[in-house]
Amino acid sequence: MSTSSRTTKTAARPGRTLAIMALVLIALLAAVFVQGAKSIKLGLDLRGGTSVTLQPRLSPGESGTVSNAAIDQAVSIIRQRVNSLGVAESEVTAQGSGTNRQIVISVPGDTGRRVVDLVGQTAELRFRQVLVAGAPGDTSTATTTSTSVDAVTKAVTDKYSAIDCTDPVNRQGTGSDVATDPIVACDRAGTSKYILGPAEVLGRQVSKASAAINQTSGSGWYVLLTFDNDGTKAFGGLTTRVTSLSAPMNEVAIVLDGLVVSAPRINEAITSGSAQITGSFTQVEATDLANVLKYGALPLAFDRGEVQQISPTLGADQLRAGLLAGFLGLGLVLLYSLLYYRGLGVVSVGSLLVAGSITYLLFLLLGKWIGFTLTLAGIAGAIVAIGITADSFIVYFERIRDEVREGRSLRSAVETGWIRARRTIIVADFVSIIAAALLYLFAVGGVRGFAFTLGLTTLIDLFVVFIFTKPIVTVLAHLHFYSSGHPLSGFSAKSLGVLTPPLSTQTKEA
Repeated sequence: MSTSSRTTKTAARPGRTLAIMALVLIALLAAVFVQGAKSIKLGLDLRGGTSVTLQPRLSPGESGTVSNAAIDQAVSIIRQRVNSLGVAESEVTAQGSGTNRQIVISVPGDTGRRVVDLVGQTAELRFRQVLVAGAPGDTSTATTTSTSVDAVTKAVTDKYSAIDCTDPVNRQGTGSDVATDPIVACDRAGTSKYILGPAEVLGRQVSKASAAINQTSGSGWYVLLTFDNDGTKAFGGLTTRVTSLSAPMNEVAIVLDGLVVSAPRINEAITSGSAQITGSFTQVEATDLANVLKYGALPLAFDRGEVQQISPTLGADQLRAGLLAGFLGLGLVLLYSLLYYRGLGVVSVGSLLVAGSITYLLFLLLGKWIGFTLTLAGIAGAIVAIGITADSFIVYFERIRDEVREGRSLRSAVETGWIRARRTIIVADFVSIIAAALLYLFAVGGVRGFAFTLGLTTLIDLFVVFIFTKPIVTVLAHLHFYSSGHPLSGFSAKSLGVLTPPLSTQTKEA
């Protein structure tokens, strides 16, 4: 079998491959319209956002400094909470030393205030038996049954009588209550106040938390909890003991940061290892509560400092500078391709345009799907990707020209050159992908944005080279302008640096 027939047999079908490329672009464009993704989300450094300082609060009677280990643990938990909400490019850092240790949270965009409100919660979850329940502003002296009188001191009953739960000041939640002591607490809506017994089930005994909706009514969100082995035993023992008691002592209060979220009546023992937190939650409230409980309570209580809005003015200048650098780099690559490769340079232009279109559409969609935000570091990653994409088609073009210099026809050179070039392209791109993955896993902040963008755009480059660049070169190889070695085609004797036209046998082989 001749070389020409083998090439024809093994050559890919460029029309079908280009059709797949077109369908991918159409699908991405349709998804953008369906999702309503109108603009790319910008990061903190480009559009501003919200910043807050959290100052550790020492419990009553404590003195000294907060340990670095506790601060580091709090930073880790807060970072996980923020990431679980899909807020990318947030910054959670510990600053200062000694007694001045504090945590600074910076979140991009308009959702900053909601996130700041959420991540500062201590999220200390406790299950306590209800000993006394009453109206929020009732000032009468609390009375207790003989079952609970030993656990409730006069100081506790006096506090119960004095507290007014209709006052929002008393419904802030402190998270500084002692688990082994009875407490006085308001419910979060300010409709009731309670004396509660010592905590019998703790938040650290929760192994899983998720938000769910009442499937029967289709409304009413709640948080579903799953306990570990110790929690299952403790919760089963608590619910078994209170079922035979009279109201309100047959109620178990679910307390979060010192506030009663709900206090359901226990009608039968619950030994399945799961429980529900209800309380007229919205979807956002239930999801937020599940997220903060999922990663555990903060090891410290915090006082919130001044919440500040970060100006996007500097970011706008950085964005313009970054985009200008990107367009200049792209323009220089295109100019070089057209001057050096002449007619073959149109493939470079087309490849970069396709890669750019896919990148832009994915930025829009990822902003909707996972909260991806583009930062200045991300723009740098995209600019680096221009060079990676250019490197891929240069490797391929040079392999084609080498094959033509050796006397092959252009059609044959396109296929054999691809076989030899694709391994180099794949290896080079995978080196970039591995580097991006390692940066993303082990770095934080803006470096992760650079790594994510670099990895994504490198994957796009691989896709474009295989699905667009190679097929379009195959199509062009059938055009007389290129196969005849036209002076502007990039395959003339002068362009290839040979003395005799290398495509003189093209007509015979065709």
